[in-house]
Amino acid sequence: MASPAPCLLPVAWRDVDDVLAAWGKRPGFACLDSGGPVGPRARWTIICRDPVHWIEQRDGTCWLDGAKAAHDLPHLLRQCVPDGGCPPEVPFAGGAIGFIGYGAGQRMEGISTRHGAGDDGPEAAFGLYDHAFVLDRETGRAWLAGTDLDAARMAVLAAQWVAIGPAAQPLPLPMVRFRPDQEAAAYRAAVAQAVARIAAGEVFQVNITGRMRADRPAGLSAVDVYRTLRVTSPAPFGAFMAGNGGFALLGASPERFLSLDGAGRVSTRPIKGTAPRGATAQDDARLVHGLRHDAKELAENLMIVDLMRNDIGRVARMGSVAVPELFAVETFAHVHHLVSEITGWLEPGRDACDLLAATLPPGSVTGAPKHRAMQVIDALEASPRGAYCGTMVRIGCDGTMDSAVIIRTLVLTRAHVTAAAGGGITVESDPAREYREMWLKIAALLALFGPQADEGNTP
Repeated sequence: MASPAPCLLPVAWRDVDDVLAAWGKRPGFACLDSGGPVGPRARWTIICRDPVHWIEQRDGTCWLDGAKAAHDLPHLLRQCVPDGGCPPEVPFAGGAIGFIGYGAGQRMEGISTRHGAGDDGPEAAFGLYDHAFVLDRETGRAWLAGTDLDAARMAVLAAQWVAIGPAAQPLPLPMVRFRPDQEAAAYRAAVAQAVARIAAGEVFQVNITGRMRADRPAGLSAVDVYRTLRVTSPAPFGAFMAGNGGFALLGASPERFLSLDGAGRVSTRPIKGTAPRGATAQDDARLVHGLRHDAKELAENLMIVDLMRNDIGRVARMGSVAVPELFAVETFAHVHHLVSEITGWLEPGRDACDLLAATLPPGSVTGAPKHRAMQVIDALEASPRGAYCGTMVRIGCDGTMDSAVIIRTLVLTRAHVTAAAGGGITVESDPAREYREMWLKIAALLALFGPQADEGNTP
């Protein structure tokens, strides 16, 4: 039987903010939203709505279109993502878009938890789409791309796109007070315990995070929050996903997790190492130089490079794993980051689901060795991570995949707004410095809702 044929139709350019305002309140809407300077990792914006199927995982059980499923998430994704091609002009013409949270990654690694399931929404959720609107920020062109769509359906979809008009500015966001899952002194104590465990040889490195939560104000629109976030914190892996029951994931991630191309080439770019932006270009240059020569940050980055080499090696061809870039510095709206790249070639017969199963949760937000680091994380952190530190993923009908680490992200449920941040701990970590780094990373998210009192900045 022939594979479904890809379809491509040029359409008029639309401002992403206008699309968000018009469609962003629909359950099942997804926007993979490249922001910041245009480049290889910040070129494409992919917009999907009206999924053909909806998959959720809760407490280890999957649901397909609201009915309990007999199969696990990888099986459902393989079953529901149709085989097909993708036009060469675009990177995606339908498939799966969604997320796999840290809790789902714990299950994959066989890690038990002392925390309850929490109430931050599903462990994983995916929409399955037979088409997408794709915007190329490099060329200013836009397309409707689909899989096995007839001319009449393409015309209807294109007309819906054309009908999108200019959006009014989002309403100012309400003042919201966030509450930490543990006080500053407790966070610093957790870091100190992590340092002691590293010194004792239990682990080499471990990521310790903290979460802050607020009550969701009545009438707060998730898409309006995201419309503001994407302006204040543009990021190459920005993302907005609207689920069921008021759930939404709003991301401004700077970090690619894994990409997989049609030839089977795997690439990952873990971030480990952070410095603030300077007030002037001279300050920025000084801070970049300091980051490039910070022994603690370099050691932390190198350990994660080794971890990701090992994870990718589980499903890669023997001898194919390489490190083409080590200790690069990338600059974002609020911080500088130390970034490396690891590549490999997938073994024949392996696919995107195999790659995810071998590598989740991302090594840059767990530690080394991963399994023991995750046990330490569960012992020291004060609450479950939920979606945070998982991955936002797209898997195309052609088998390609791209994904981002879920950091710099807000999770909204019917009742709450949650933000989280953290950092990698080594034997040289200073608890007070680690607390300040965590606050630096989370501050831009909290500031969307007004000034937040950091009561723990003084050790």
